[in-house]
Amino acid sequence: MWLINSPIGRKVVMSVTGIALVLFLTFHMSMNVVALFSGEAYNMICEFLGANWYAVVATLGLAALAVIHILYAFTLTIQNRKARGNEKYAVTTKPKQVEWASQNMLVLGIIVVLGIGLHLFNFWYNMMFAELMGASSFSNPSPSDGFFFIKETFGNPVYVVLYIVWLAAIWFHLSHGFWSALHTLGWNGKVWFNRWKCIGNIYTTILMLGFLVVVLAFAAGIAPSLV
Repeated sequence: MWLINSPIGRKVVMSVTGIALVLFLTFHMSMNVVALFSGEAYNMICEFLGANWYAVVATLGLAALAVIHILYAFTLTIQNRKARGNEKYAVTTKPKQVEWASQNMLVLGIIVVLGIGLHLFNFWYNMMFAELMGASSFSNPSPSDGFFFIKETFGNPVYVVLYIVWLAAIWFHLSHGFWSALHTLGWNGKVWFNRWKCIGNIYTTILMLGFLVVVLAFAAGIAPSLV
């Protein structure tokens, strides 16, 4: 099958899964921002997205997308290195920050994967996994008390620094991956190519700022209390 055996097919799979993951990040960021205004509203969302069958199915689907994207990324990176030796892939017309990102996608990818592991440990493990394992709403803290876990996590300066590094890595990764995915899918005309770069940088920046504001607000202790 060309999607598996062809380098172009693999890039198409990476592009589609990458766009799907960006859409998830958009939803996740929007959900997190709610915590800046109301802990109660945020916990209502967490309870709705608990260990319900639709949430579990969506989580498994998201995990599959992430695994496929990561595996294909490492496969393509290894193939490119073998084909080109020590010469790194570069396009001279890229902005400096995008050029750096494209040349260091493997390192950025590793940081992103490690950050995902940390995030799963701090939140998914204590919430959905705990609920699946039989923890009830009467537990202290409750698996659906996402507001508590946000305050607990970002009240720790070490986690704050690690999350900032993670978010920076995601920004660099997406600043290249956004327009690269659209380029692979054929939206690469001379006019729209530069437009997609600009749109991608703006969208990625807003997306990561949304996450960062939540981290810094809770780290500074200016987030609302649970009411």
